[in-house]
Amino acid sequence: MRSAMSGIQRRLGTDLQDPDTRPWFLWDEDHMRGEIETYSRELRWILDQIGVSLRGLTPAQLNWRPPTGAANSAYAIVSHVLGSTGVYVLGFGCGLPVRRDRSAEFAASGDDAEALVARVGRRAAEIEAALAALAPAALDERITPPKELWGTGEPRQISRREALVEGIRHAGIHLGELRLTRDLAVRPA
Repeated sequence: MRSAMSGIQRRLGTDLQDPDTRPWFLWDEDHMRGEIETYSRELRWILDQIGVSLRGLTPAQLNWRPPTGAANSAYAIVSHVLGSTGVYVLGFGCGLPVRRDRSAEFAASGDDAEALVARVGRRAAEIEAALAALAPAALDERITPPKELWGTGEPRQISRREALVEGIRHAGIHLGELRLTRDLAVRPA
């Protein structure tokens, strides 16, 4: 066995006993816990920035849609982020039961930016707690999400890790959309 490990080390060009140079697929639980903490920190930052983008919006600005025929309001964008992070991070990533009405996310409207910021804060806290409880070994579990939760396209098998990364990626894309929509909504006429 020792000679087999030496051969692997030579091919990989690394010391398999050194946690700083060990390939990702041989990480121990401490490294994987750090990976989960990174996901939590990055998603918390995105959700915090969503809250910053919402603060101070009037009801009209919160519900204003760019005149493209297909663009979403700030309120709808944030409702969609809450739904998609619930599904991808809490559901697919952490294995918790979730429900979703995707079309309602895009039709959502409201007149209280601070209430929406509070919802974002509650979702961030839910995600932090769920990720803190997630067993590192679960990251490699593979699931096939149900179609009604998947979003667009046909569901495919993914790992819980992929679901977490997709949740972060998707929220980040919509943070950019939200910032642009906010800038347009608050500009002088």
